[in-house]
Amino acid sequence: MEKDKYGIETSISQPAIKLFKAADIDVEFVKVSAEKPDPNRLMFGTVFSDHMLMIHWSSARGWERPQIKPMQNLSLHPAVSALHYAVELFEGLKAFRGVDNKIRLFRPMLNMERMLHSARRACLPSFDPKELLECIKKLVVIDREWVPYSNTASLYIRPVLIGTEPSLGVKIATRALLYVILSPVGPYFSKEGFSPVSLWANPKYVRAWKGGTGDCKVGGNYGASLLAQSEALTAGCQQVLWLYGEEHYVTEAGTMNMFIYWTNEHGEEELVTPPLDGIILPGVVRQSILDLARKWNQFKVDERPVTMNELVKAIQQNRVTELFGSGTACVMCPVGRILYKGENLHIPISQNGLKLTTRLLESLTNVQYGKVESDWACLVI
Repeated sequence: MEKDKYGIETSISQPAIKLFKAADIDVEFVKVSAEKPDPNRLMFGTVFSDHMLMIHWSSARGWERPQIKPMQNLSLHPAVSALHYAVELFEGLKAFRGVDNKIRLFRPMLNMERMLHSARRACLPSFDPKELLECIKKLVVIDREWVPYSNTASLYIRPVLIGTEPSLGVKIATRALLYVILSPVGPYFSKEGFSPVSLWANPKYVRAWKGGTGDCKVGGNYGASLLAQSEALTAGCQQVLWLYGEEHYVTEAGTMNMFIYWTNEHGEEELVTPPLDGIILPGVVRQSILDLARKWNQFKVDERPVTMNELVKAIQQNRVTELFGSGTACVMCPVGRILYKGENLHIPISQNGLKLTTRLLESLTNVQYGKVESDWACLVI
């Protein structure tokens, strides 16, 4: 039985289905385009572009023709499985307007492959990730004026796949809907630069567990995090540092992958992040950071488990140089404080500042905004 690179069997119990193709897209344009927002005043995910992509699927007919339509509400039966049993998943990537006015995506096939992996885990229909990417590119071309004219803002792309089985009962969906919406978003940080966040490290709540869906981008992972996030805010912290197991292994911070840049116990300069063991989401920025650091070959780069005891000891011994999270929304987010077992652990920022974090951020954004040529950039138009 073949498995994908994340360990999910690729031949789940579904019959061969008719796949959709980007060449078959039907397009219905809006009659009047909405007013574009000020790129300097954008809030995340509150404004949406003129059009959306919709593709219906059923077990009887397979995928229907893709449709690009005016942005609109969905019409769903009250019993659909996405609402009752969380049979759904989503992705997140961005389109960037470069310094040359060309529009680029950043390593989008990694998002498409991860979405396919999530679909297999949720027993939702498979699709050709290359064809989905071509559909998304056509949508971005149509709404290209919604990509902000800015070197800090971008167009957030949200593909979604939901089970639309119109009946109660926990079972594999026989109907589904794949849709994509677009939202212009501003920079995660202000123009003043990085603002280190504080983390609440408490094993009271668990984000993911072995055999669960921690390595998939499904809504249940996020909705279940809200209570912990609320308690973190009450405790005076901005995000949750998710721990796992009796050893309190460090996993993720909020919705971000975690990185530690330190001198390890063997005296080596090292960048370390938790491994993809089924609990960690395989972030695109995470992979890009690892690829860059390994290419530089200036310090050790490792993917291995790290416990809070190891991290606390390293902080107390002043061996931690930088601590940061990574993700599509923020790209890079430094951490300045961790509240653990009633004690505030401060990560000192050296006189050189966040040297590695800044270097990585600049390297990634230079690709995203076309300041340097790279095969990581996927040209749209």
